[in-house]
Amino acid sequence: FLREKVTVRRHRPWRNSSNISMMAVKTFKITKQGIFQEEGMIDLLTRGGEGKGNVGTRRLSDNMSDLEAQLAANQKGTELLSGLIEEYSLDVVQAYMKHIQDNAEVAVRRMLRSIASEHNMTRLCAVDHMDDGTPLQLSVTIDKDTGNSVFDFTGTGPQVYGNCNAPRAVVLSAVIYCLRCMVGYDVPLNQGCLAPIQVVIPPGTILSADDEAAVVGGNVLTSQRLVDVIFRAFQTCAASQGCMNNVTFGDESFGYYETVAGGAGAGPNWNGSHGVHTHMTNTRITDPEIVERRYPVVVKKFSMRSGSGGAGQRRGGDGVVREMLFRRDLQLSVLTERRSRAPYGLAGGEAGEMGLNLLTRGSGKTINLGAKVSVDVCAGDVFHLLTPGGGGYGARTAEQDTPQAAKQDTSQAVASDSAGSSALLRGSVHQYRMLQESA
Repeated sequence: FLREKVTVRRHRPWRNSSNISMMAVKTFKITKQGIFQEEGMIDLLTRGGEGKGNVGTRRLSDNMSDLEAQLAANQKGTELLSGLIEEYSLDVVQAYMKHIQDNAEVAVRRMLRSIASEHNMTRLCAVDHMDDGTPLQLSVTIDKDTGNSVFDFTGTGPQVYGNCNAPRAVVLSAVIYCLRCMVGYDVPLNQGCLAPIQVVIPPGTILSADDEAAVVGGNVLTSQRLVDVIFRAFQTCAASQGCMNNVTFGDESFGYYETVAGGAGAGPNWNGSHGVHTHMTNTRITDPEIVERRYPVVVKKFSMRSGSGGAGQRRGGDGVVREMLFRRDLQLSVLTERRSRAPYGLAGGEAGEMGLNLLTRGSGKTINLGAKVSVDVCAGDVFHLLTPGGGGYGARTAEQDTPQAAKQDTSQAVASDSAGSSALLRGSVHQYRMLQESA
């Protein structure tokens, strides 16, 4: 009655030509009869591809340790589930699983019916554009009696040459995340949230990538922009930074990867938080002391990007500034969004500042790298990352434009963060947050 399965979602990074790609595994049975298939996995990870520079993994031991940790987590989950069934019986466990899904379905239906009836809206529409101009278009139709809804992405732009294509799973993840946010109280993540929802994604779009499409940016960038589009359709809140600010550097012997926070969008009764990861990510960044000890870089600056949040009755959160000095020749890659299109404000609020990626050479010359690029850097070069701010919500009043009111913006943001968090001091989401913050 229990089946363990490990799924590897394949990713391919941005590429200049059709013969430059990364490892892609459709299926590989990682365990057989409880035995880890170490030799086969090593062969997959070390085998070079056909394209230029595809020489296999640079840190095999790290990859193998990660896989073994995931297997251990799956095994632990299997043991815990088996323990529940042994204690309460399979029928009882399955019944409660169904109760959890039914509860989520009821919560989502209630929320959608409320929007349709109380706000007299049965059709919601929104469109936003990726930095390359590709439209992400959404039309939501709600049945006000049943709460059944259709999320239709017809009108979204075609599959792109780069790596910002997204598989259907990413779209569903963005939809279920937004639904859980809008429900307004703690609903454990489960498939019941999507029971009232029909998702329509036409073939051939950036949201319906085929087997040959590069998709790594779809997971870390397009997913964020999808959330912005959904919240815009429902008029939930202003756009957050819409990006994970992916930064990698390394050479033939090592690779380092980090994502960097930015500003959160403001809403009807809250200011956006400063310097946080939002929506489809919650990763932490490595401490500067650890980065400098293990890698040939110096973190020169890591601070808030003051004033980058959009103005409004509720102000958007500020992004951050991160500067790194390279101590030896390396390759630097950045994969970012919101460098040419600002995070939108809502209900009269102003847009947040766009992000910016700069490289200052040892000679003193500064270059704008753009949103997505791989570039060779030399010892003495400095990378400057300025992440986007969040959009503001509501038009500013005359009273808010006085100097005294401007000084209160920061204290109000802290107060609204505290007030907003007090509403969810319970449940699995709160327990998870407490566990993370105590680490």
